[in-house]
Amino acid sequence: MNNSIQSVLNEMNLDTLEAAYQYCLQNGIDSKALVNETQTIAFENAGEAYTLGTALALFRNAHNAEEAANIIGEGLQAFTKPGSVAYARQVGLGHGALAARLLNEKSQCFAFLAGHESFAAAEGAIKIALNVNKSRQTPLKVILNGLGKDAAYLISRINGFTYVRTQFDYETGELHEVERRRFSKGLRGEILCYGADDVREGVAIMQREKVDVSITGNSTNPTRFQHPVAGIYKAECHREGKAYFSVASGGGTGRTLHPDNVAAGPASYGMTDTMGRMHADAQFAGSSSVPAHVAMMGFIGMGNNPMVGATVALAIEVDQHLN
Repeated sequence: MNNSIQSVLNEMNLDTLEAAYQYCLQNGIDSKALVNETQTIAFENAGEAYTLGTALALFRNAHNAEEAANIIGEGLQAFTKPGSVAYARQVGLGHGALAARLLNEKSQCFAFLAGHESFAAAEGAIKIALNVNKSRQTPLKVILNGLGKDAAYLISRINGFTYVRTQFDYETGELHEVERRRFSKGLRGEILCYGADDVREGVAIMQREKVDVSITGNSTNPTRFQHPVAGIYKAECHREGKAYFSVASGGGTGRTLHPDNVAAGPASYGMTDTMGRMHADAQFAGSSSVPAHVAMMGFIGMGNNPMVGATVALAIEVDQHLN
């Protein structure tokens, strides 16, 4: 246990993480179970970090879910390893800030800019869609925007999302909706899943949905789709005076991954890390999906995208209990 964790425990007059967990349970919140529901392959320390943050939000009597999210971020930050990439970037606080932004009424549409070859974006989207509107006056629209129409269709069908098939007109620059198929009647069906043929269509999808906040998937196709889409959309929003909060889910796994994450110099954390810095208002560390890669960056073992869902869900649990 590091000094930061002990310091947070001391504030609550608790001695151990187990005591913090019991405190959460006494308040009707099983923080560890919620983390495991969100990403079943998350490491044990992910449950402990969220337990610490949740206990702290309860102890401080957070006034609303937005405030609870930021406090949970403090608990997550305590788990970053001093001197690590995650510590330097204040990734824990960043996760709290992102969740708080999604709980803020000014954010109307949140996009997972996905590789569409892993289920991390789906895990995060499901948790947000099932919970976020419990603490909002107006519903938050949640979309997945990724590379490949076949992949988008499969992800929609498996997870019960609504698949939106589009056709981009390369002569006029217009995006046309061709088909819309809803694969479930519940809240999952409210999630729209798009598949793009290339970056231009991806940007057009962002414009169509007027995306306010997004997070890039970082495990598949990051250099050929997600980061270029976020960067181009960011530039266009800037020209139009539109607020757009862009989050890069990771980078920092450098030469340990596939050719898509090629090295960008001997001291680099990889090309995706470099590209993320070009557009991101907040940058996380490690993979969007793989717990081990996030842990390698000096943080907890949980994919960055599922983490977004867990932070939102626990902030709402705290808010509902206290308020």
